[in-house]
Amino acid sequence: MASRLLLASLVFFSFVFPISSPILPPETLMDAAEILSDSGFVAMSLTLELISQTLTSSASSATVFAPPDEAFRESGQPSLSLLLYHISPIKLSVENLQSLPLGAKIPTLFQNHSLVVTSPAYGVRVSLNQVWINGSAIYDFGPLSVFAIDRFFDPDLEVGGVPPPPPPPPPLYPSPGDAYDLVDCLGHSSSYGADSVARALDPLRSSGYSVIASLLDLQLPVMRDRMKMTVFAPVDEDMKRHLGNLSEWSSNFHAHVVPCKLIWTDLVSLAKGGVSLRTLLDGFSIRFTVISGNVLVLNGVPIIFPEIFTSDSLVVHGLQLALTAAEDGKLASDSFSEVSHNNHDESLLDYVEF
Repeated sequence: MASRLLLASLVFFSFVFPISSPILPPETLMDAAEILSDSGFVAMSLTLELISQTLTSSASSATVFAPPDEAFRESGQPSLSLLLYHISPIKLSVENLQSLPLGAKIPTLFQNHSLVVTSPAYGVRVSLNQVWINGSAIYDFGPLSVFAIDRFFDPDLEVGGVPPPPPPPPPLYPSPGDAYDLVDCLGHSSSYGADSVARALDPLRSSGYSVIASLLDLQLPVMRDRMKMTVFAPVDEDMKRHLGNLSEWSSNFHAHVVPCKLIWTDLVSLAKGGVSLRTLLDGFSIRFTVISGNVLVLNGVPIIFPEIFTSDSLVVHGLQLALTAAEDGKLASDSFSEVSHNNHDESLLDYVEF
């Protein structure tokens, strides 16, 4: 038994804490800056070089949205806060962006400010904060992707009239606030299949959810019930803070799993009813609510990446923070806040002219 635990721990840490690249590699940022310059985005290339130290110290992956040089000339010298608003601490591919539903929130390095998806899911073009993303990625390698945009995002933009996705015909839910088991919700329990787990791992790791991917890989194959699952995956940076000894890995993982397949529209329906669901961690439940009109939260933690992966029996949604066990025996979130970073308003580009 001890040897199996040792093997499991070695496999887990090989995925979660890769020795070769624990942070966003500086050489990756320099490569991206060079390609930006060659592609005509000279201002953003210089910007990326200037803030490279901030990026490498605060994120292990990133998505950069690059305005054109003309936008820099028209707006003047951008503040550091505005520049950080154009960087998300998770890597997003064009497929990831196209799959995000209307109104979904994308975290940025600008504290307490998210980007909002303002285009329908699965469209050819994607807009964030009513700014179009121009085609495929300029740079997409390892933990970093870079996309061109038409102009600067406005962090003060009030994105109104963005409704949540329409819910499906309502199932027979219990009274609001009642915690209940979901073994038979939305269809009978069935085997999730090893192929579903295997296919989920790469999308999770490439999107900044390697911790939960490793726990999924280690624990789902030995789960006794072989039922449909919904996994709520915290981003790596926050999940790593909650890892303790080997015995706590299982508890942390089970606190983020409910025994039923729940796609985005199902979650919206649950939130409207104020329903709580039992997780696989005995005694712990997750309460679904909607705040600020269209932000879906679990115990106060927002879903920032709906349906990272979905199959016939397994769905994974991305969370901003990990759900943690409070001393009173209920699940609680650390807080409803963005990824924490220093909030500087000074300009980085006082000596750079465009």
